[in-house]
Amino acid sequence: MGKLTVRALRAVLVMVLAGTVFVQAALVWALVSGSDPEDGSIPLTPLRVITILGMVSAQVALVCVWRLVAMVRRGTVFSHAAFRYVDVVIGAIASAAFVWFAVTAVNAPGQRDDPGVTVIMGGVGVAILGVALIVLVLRMLLAQAVARDVQAAEMQAELDEVI
Repeated sequence: MGKLTVRALRAVLVMVLAGTVFVQAALVWALVSGSDPEDGSIPLTPLRVITILGMVSAQVALVCVWRLVAMVRRGTVFSHAAFRYVDVVIGAIASAAFVWFAVTAVNAPGQRDDPGVTVIMGGVGVAILGVALIVLVLRMLLAQAVARDVQAAEMQAELDEVI
């Protein structure tokens, strides 16, 4: 991975992390201050809490991606230590899907006249779970690569003994 790619990815990660922290702070301020009265059309308090939790899952995934990029840069990504971060990313994506399902459930009563919105939102949740499954498949590919790397190291050691 090139230096420019790593720097660009890290810049994006920092901007997204800073943006989510800013939005979380604004949402917490709105919850604590009570300065934003609800008109009753949408239950804002549960949606704010759910949004804060969803952003936490995104932040966890961002930190893990940062760590994985550092491992790629050092050339240590094909090790067992990488599995911990990939597993956390999978968990964060899955939790984001469940948070989205919670948003869908909170929003559903307001969509009685047009239930298609709720169905579409449920489909988005399933798509988010699909991303978690894709990352799980990528984890399996990483496991195969690590196993092949270990096998190659063992074969190299045997070859060195023969020579």
